[in-house]
Amino acid sequence: MITEFVDVIIPQSVPNALTYRVPRELTGTIQLGTRVIVPLGKTKLVTGIVRALHQKAPGTYEAKYLDVVLDDSPIVNEIQLSFWQWISDYYLCNPGDVLNASLPGAFKLSSESKYLLNQAVLDDDANIKGEVADKLNDKEYLVIEALQIRNVLSLIEIQELLSIKTVQPIIKSLIEKGFMVIEQAIQEKFIPKSETYLTLHPQYQSQSSLQELMNQLEKRAFKQLEILLKYLQLSNIPQLHFPELRKKQLLLGLTNADSVLQTMVSKGYFVSVSKQVDRLVFDGNIVGLKTLNEIQKSAYDEISLHFKSSKVCLLHGITGSGKTEVYIHLMRDAIAQGKQVLYLLPEIALTAQIIVRLQKVFGKKVGVYHSRYSENERVEVWNRLLHSDEENTYDIILGARSAVFLPFSKLGLVIVDEEHDSSYKQFEPAPRYNARDSAIYLASLHRANVLLGSATPSVESYYHATSGKYSLVQLKNRFGNAQLPEVKVVMTKRSGKNESSDYFFTETLLDTISQKLAQKKQVILFQNRRGFAPQLECKQCAYVPHCTNCDVSLTYHKAANILKCHYCGYSAMPTPSCQQCGSNYILMKGVGTEKVEEELQVHFQEARIARMDLDTTRTRSAFQKLIYEFEEQNIEILIGTQMVTKGLDFENVGLVGVINADSLMNYPNFRSFERCFQLLTQVSGRAGRAGDKGEVIIQTSNPTHTIIKQVIDNNFKEFFHYQIEERKQFLYPPFSRLIRINLQCKTIELLDDAAEELSKKLRGEFGKRVLGPEYPMIKRLRSMHHKNILIKIENTISITKSKAFLMKQINEFQQNTSFKGVRLVIDVDIYD
Repeated sequence: MITEFVDVIIPQSVPNALTYRVPRELTGTIQLGTRVIVPLGKTKLVTGIVRALHQKAPGTYEAKYLDVVLDDSPIVNEIQLSFWQWISDYYLCNPGDVLNASLPGAFKLSSESKYLLNQAVLDDDANIKGEVADKLNDKEYLVIEALQIRNVLSLIEIQELLSIKTVQPIIKSLIEKGFMVIEQAIQEKFIPKSETYLTLHPQYQSQSSLQELMNQLEKRAFKQLEILLKYLQLSNIPQLHFPELRKKQLLLGLTNADSVLQTMVSKGYFVSVSKQVDRLVFDGNIVGLKTLNEIQKSAYDEISLHFKSSKVCLLHGITGSGKTEVYIHLMRDAIAQGKQVLYLLPEIALTAQIIVRLQKVFGKKVGVYHSRYSENERVEVWNRLLHSDEENTYDIILGARSAVFLPFSKLGLVIVDEEHDSSYKQFEPAPRYNARDSAIYLASLHRANVLLGSATPSVESYYHATSGKYSLVQLKNRFGNAQLPEVKVVMTKRSGKNESSDYFFTETLLDTISQKLAQKKQVILFQNRRGFAPQLECKQCAYVPHCTNCDVSLTYHKAANILKCHYCGYSAMPTPSCQQCGSNYILMKGVGTEKVEEELQVHFQEARIARMDLDTTRTRSAFQKLIYEFEEQNIEILIGTQMVTKGLDFENVGLVGVINADSLMNYPNFRSFERCFQLLTQVSGRAGRAGDKGEVIIQTSNPTHTIIKQVIDNNFKEFFHYQIEERKQFLYPPFSRLIRINLQCKTIELLDDAAEELSKKLRGEFGKRVLGPEYPMIKRLRSMHHKNILIKIENTISITKSKAFLMKQINEFQQNTSFKGVRLVIDVDIYD
């Protein structure tokens, strides 16, 4: 008989899939993409995905037998496996890293050692045999007694039972003496959601018996009668129809009725049934498509035409031009062809608004997938896509970057909205993929069309569109003939005397806020720093509290009265006096969103002010709540970080204020001007989207800066030509590929030696294309010292061969025991 082997991707950061032997009884039954439980090491079991089936035994090690096959059918399709392999190869990461990023956590089963009593040591009455009991000491006997009662114990339970931490010697002794055996318990994490449904007992479903029950309850149990009448009201009584109704629906509007209903169930008036239900439901009304205006219709027709010859199209539409409605019409076309649609957004915050618009058109056919959803919700989305032939599957998935890993089987259209956004790039942990670029490759596997949309396209995407790699369609006017906002630049004059609490507000900004509030208009203020003050500084000796783990100052958060590191999470309590010289004069340097909020409340005491940043949106529903309150005009002034710049659509915003544009321009990165232009243009686009012309006020100490002028004129082409010439001159993307190797080590001397050694090896092949090694802006993060090596690879050079050589050198470097304490992080197509 042929011996069958499987290559299994395991959720560990190892370079290759591992090969396992298939037990004879399972030969011929295993499919690609199914989950299997396999042994790893001496005692551990892990869940992996079958990547390949073959008859070739591994040459360097003896294959172990796989343990269990979990699935009757694949949970990962072959296109996904190809996509995973591309992610692994392109972004130079391990297959296990891709698996961890792709699968919902509930699919990855947990393995925990469980300890059972060996039945051989029991007599016929299930007692411990006398001749073997004498071999036990007191602690061992206590464990065996507990096992007789509870059947199975975990390591933690044994620790609690004996009130000691180190129980391994006792466990080892019991196993060696034959009293106890180990069982690896695999626990399924996915718990389907269930709801209770109730129906009237068949005994009371005739007209006479029902009337008799009602007469009986009317005399002595009015609360029960109230519930019965509610059930009949919802059940369409004239037809004597007795459906199963949701318990929540039945109790809605009734006070203290839960226990009464339970009594009715126990007495047999109602029959209670628990049913598995979908967590993601839409109960609203479908209103259908809106009619496109002439300009939108022209763009829609152009895109449809381009899709016949070019699979990737860039839609460059100014803010407020109505790109979303064009997307919706293209989605309708894809669904009509029996295809699925993936709609990517850079921020979870944006899904709150977009999901409502899509559901009003497509109803329950829209699913949402992102990290704020629970594990169980993500599994349900995954499963509904997996069974795409069923009636209740999703035709459209709206999601953040992780949605590219879902099991699409008939993908026809991918829309990447706000395609320029850096949030599409994954930074930690591996795989450090760019969801925009990955979505384009995923679409090619499905032969699907891709639409990239943005008011401020990335330099790379616009270059590809103008050079013919992508097609290009433009929307140059706002929807409904709305005008672009008037942009004013206001010079900030800082005295350096930080005692003034409102130095960051110019009179122009404050006066304009007052005018807009008087006109019942809303205001958005953008400040790209959260917290109250970026740092505290002693006026006497200039001491600044720093993080103990990172080379950064601690940010002061006034609401929590805490100093916090935004990199590692370290926190400390602020002291009333300087820790170095004892002075009581502590200055707050810089401005965060929390401080802006406090000062605004002083100036506009009657205004309803809210803040949107990471601190106020940590909970799952916080985004939706803030957006809803602002849409309903319950918030008059919204202060925020980058979250307020990204694609939000509010009709009543009369003013957008940028507190400090200088911090955006003065960042040492080749993308800094691009990011500055994009952020300022995007946040400006939140104003005047309907009705009156809005206003934008940008506060800066450098009002004549080129970027500021281009933002005022909304001149994307001038900005692009300026940037593309600079990129070409200094060989930056799109004229090259950038690969950064980040070296990390607790010992700075070892880090320096390792960085020099690796850069010397790389220069042997890449020559002057290797830049560095050099320290980054923040040299130490989370107690690890950092150093970077940057490799620039021209587009004329084979990227595949370059990566192969790079990995060969890195593998040799990692085998050098002298640098054992050095960690390497590879980032392909860096985007920070």
